[in-house]
Amino acid sequence: MNGAHDMGGMHGFGPVEPEADEPVFHADWERRAFALTLAMGATGEWNIDMGRFARENRAPADYLTKTYYELWLAGTEQLLRERGLVSPDEIAAGRAIHPPRPVKRVLAAADVARVLAHGAPTDRPVTAPARFRAGDAVRARHINPPTHTRLPRYVRGHVGLIDAVRGCQVFPDSNALGREDPRWLYTVRFDGRELWGEDGDPTTTVSVDLWEPYLEPR
Repeated sequence: MNGAHDMGGMHGFGPVEPEADEPVFHADWERRAFALTLAMGATGEWNIDMGRFARENRAPADYLTKTYYELWLAGTEQLLRERGLVSPDEIAAGRAIHPPRPVKRVLAAADVARVLAHGAPTDRPVTAPARFRAGDAVRARHINPPTHTRLPRYVRGHVGLIDAVRGCQVFPDSNALGREDPRWLYTVRFDGRELWGEDGDPTTTVSVDLWEPYLEPR
């Protein structure tokens, strides 16, 4: 979707100023919000792209005034409410009030390290031949999808070259709606001046992993 979260290539937000020796978490509640999000994701009630969409799908004034982990917490609260796993009065109270609804799986504390280290594969069996190959010139389609997408606005309509074919992978746009619909994934390299015009740095290139439905032949 087009929203405040898609900030790549946008002006007016000032420079990126990395924090020296930045800690992973600035406060204990951030650690807890991160853990809660991972634990609930492991239940199988939603997938990673549904989780991303829950964080993205916010009015600009809401999105831009929340910190990183405030967005994680807000997205998790939304998913919990939508699935009847928590009620508004429980969120307001900050504690359980009603009997819990059972979930399919529970991530036990003893299993956290193993589960996080293992991950889950996203490649899927090939169902059709790849439309493009390394070296092909392609144009990122100019689309405005209403739900989650991994096609950033700043590359839409621009021409790049296929650097690599990454196989058939879960398609995020449909996965956010509950359907994997695997599609071919490519690494596409864009020239800086193609993206930002003659004022762009001629030595800059940007590589983006893009799924086949995002691309059309040059």
